[in-house]
Amino acid sequence: PNYGPACTMIDFWEIIQSIQHDLLLVSAIWFLIGAADELLVDIIWAAHKARRWLSRYRHTPPLRSDELGAPARSGLIAVFIPAWHEAEVIGAMLQRCRAAWQASPTTYRIYVGCYPNDAASIAAIRIGSAGNPNCRLVLCTSDGPTTKADCLNRLWRALVADELAAGFKAKAIVLHDAEDYVQADELRVFDLLVEKANAVQLPVIPIQVPGSAWISGHYCDEFAEAHGKTLVVREAIGAALPLAGVGCAIERNHLGRIAIANGGAPFDQRSLTEDYELGLSVSGRGQRTIFARILDANGQLIGTRACFPGTLSASGRQKTRWMIGIALAGWDRLGWRGGLAECWMRLRDRKAVFASIVLTCAYICIVLTALVVLADLSGLVEARLPSALVMQLLALNTFMLVWRLVGRAAVVAQAQGKAAALLSIPRTLIANIISILAARRAVSGYAGHLLGRALQWDKTTHNHFPALGPTTG
Repeated sequence: PNYGPACTMIDFWEIIQSIQHDLLLVSAIWFLIGAADELLVDIIWAAHKARRWLSRYRHTPPLRSDELGAPARSGLIAVFIPAWHEAEVIGAMLQRCRAAWQASPTTYRIYVGCYPNDAASIAAIRIGSAGNPNCRLVLCTSDGPTTKADCLNRLWRALVADELAAGFKAKAIVLHDAEDYVQADELRVFDLLVEKANAVQLPVIPIQVPGSAWISGHYCDEFAEAHGKTLVVREAIGAALPLAGVGCAIERNHLGRIAIANGGAPFDQRSLTEDYELGLSVSGRGQRTIFARILDANGQLIGTRACFPGTLSASGRQKTRWMIGIALAGWDRLGWRGGLAECWMRLRDRKAVFASIVLTCAYICIVLTALVVLADLSGLVEARLPSALVMQLLALNTFMLVWRLVGRAAVVAQAQGKAAALLSIPRTLIANIISILAARRAVSGYAGHLLGRALQWDKTTHNHFPALGPTTG
């Protein structure tokens, strides 16, 4: 029988409502699972903070950097800085290093890696290091770009050559990027703590790029949580600590053992996130990494400050590299070694792509819901109410969402101030959009890799160096 256009329209809206209901149910279930995961992190973090306060800091405040003891033995701290097309920031960074560390009791030497076909960066390095005998330019043997790991391995070979020629051995290797704003006391912290662990990581503190409160600013929120809460929890439960690739130190002998095991190259050139994997390998070898949150004499948190991407495309490219290296290739390369705590943290690291898929489903559901409501108001269809199960899930998820947003705002307020804390709530939407775009590119790029195409290092372009006052350290 011919039911006509009206029946066809009713069937269309029935299909739309069925899809909307299924997407709503699936999204609500996975959101609740994710919320439970985050709630467990919050509980462990709060319990850890309370235990430390009751057992240690209730009567004695935490030591500041000027109150730390002297290291047991002196030694050279070698600072590795890989550079490719960094002419806009590397000069200012090297000048900052000299100004910050000129009064440091710790002996240091900066090794800056660059490529023969990057004349602008070479010129900027020479200008920035002028008058600083502790800074050395190291040219890679081939034209760039190669990979960050390849450049770091060239710096490692330069350090080893200097050790052999001068008859010394460095105490630790510190990793920094060309856009980093270093603090005066970081070398002192590394010099002391590297005697107690094989690796030390300081917090990364993003600085908002002028005019990019939403895109560049969302990194402030993410790192406030990651380096103010998540890494604290990882350390508390005994899981491996990934290195951020900046503001971290690795004990020289430990890095040397990794180099020997890998044919003289301590940094894996096949990885897009060699720093993350290096951090996990420290724990995998039965060693220890310290995540150090220490204040300087002025009450400022000692960490690495840097400007993060301020455009949607640049941020998407950066997060694509992180997702491929950690969530996709990391699963392949590192597997699921370790106990329950370690597997839980690796699962959290690798859930980014799947979480983006769930977010996409949720946003599609929102659009379909709006269409159904409009159709209902227009008299085209009678909208169906969600089932009792879905309503209960929505109520739970609403409560957990408020909890998550308030919790994030609290740690952002501590790290970045009250204004940033308020912005962190709407910036969550921006972070979700960037994650969805990056996940699409990551899956596409990694699928090509599985079909035989080599993974490509999509380097982040840096155009801004933090303009901070002298009180920052």
